[in-house]
Amino acid sequence: MTKCHIAFLACTAALIGTGLGAAPPVVAAHRTHVVFPGESIQKVVDAAESGDTVLLTPGTYRESVRVSTSGLTLRGMGRNTVIAPGTKKTANPCAEDGNGICVVGTKDRNVEGVTVASLTVTGFAKSGVFALATDGLTVRNVTAVKNGVWGIAQERSVRGVFRKNIARDNGDAGLFLANAIKAEEGAADTEGTVVARNRLEGNRIGITVRRLRNLTVADNLMTGNCAGVFVVGDENKPRAGALTVRDNLVERNNKSCPKTERLDALQGSGIVLTGTEDTLVTGNRVTDNAGKSSMSGGIVLVKSFVGTPGERNRITGNQLSGNAPADLVNADTGKSNTFEGNSCGASKPAGLC
Repeated sequence: MTKCHIAFLACTAALIGTGLGAAPPVVAAHRTHVVFPGESIQKVVDAAESGDTVLLTPGTYRESVRVSTSGLTLRGMGRNTVIAPGTKKTANPCAEDGNGICVVGTKDRNVEGVTVASLTVTGFAKSGVFALATDGLTVRNVTAVKNGVWGIAQERSVRGVFRKNIARDNGDAGLFLANAIKAEEGAADTEGTVVARNRLEGNRIGITVRRLRNLTVADNLMTGNCAGVFVVGDENKPRAGALTVRDNLVERNNKSCPKTERLDALQGSGIVLTGTEDTLVTGNRVTDNAGKSSMSGGIVLVKSFVGTPGERNRITGNQLSGNAPADLVNADTGKSNTFEGNSCGASKPAGLC
């Protein structure tokens, strides 16, 4: 075809567009990049663009992966897609920090709309999945097993969704959400983060929510941990709280864990509120959590680590049985916490059931 023909066709197309309405802009197609064991996930992630999917086929990948591209999906094909520590030293900061998958924004800009799904992360010194400075991160159908500190962890982030994950036998919390891990400061507004339908088993704590507000923990199963749920606050402003813990099954969290620098020894703790305000605990089934630590019992309210009492927390409509030393334990000195409509056999002090 000659240049004249090309020019004629271009002119004709322009005239048609003028007469019939401008054609919609061409949008680049989102691509799926398939990775096989033995190939570098990081190289493919670095080359992918927003909206793309990096699909990992079944097998074991020995590396850490850092995601900083908004709109990217990193997805395996189920539990048999396994990410484990590499055997070679690398300059990857995610690996250097001891994490498996890192989703990380910057100080000035969150990474947005990333999804991590349908894979296993295991054996990392710190976290299986770690997120910092994210907006709208989704972690679903991830199995985080035998990681040194946290199974799945997030800080300084908003609007996260953690759904249908399994976190088992991790050194600290199966799911850990915080305002800031290293800084002592007021609670952060998560703008509606949801932790739902996860299974937390054999960890020190099933779910830890530390210095956060505006968050829901719902429909999770926590069993075989030293403690099921910890909602943690202190004297910093704004206070931790204004969140909901509802409709969870919290049973037999009777593993024994030794004392740490910040916490007494743990065993037999179902749901613990410490130093929080305006938190609703409702519709939970809490059974057979028994121990002799200072925070043992079904649903337990205690002062914070620095002695700050809880305020205006509502414990209502829960079903409790077989917990020791009691189904409901109020060791908090706050005067505005309420216990109403709970089905339980014993409380400490008496009269809360």
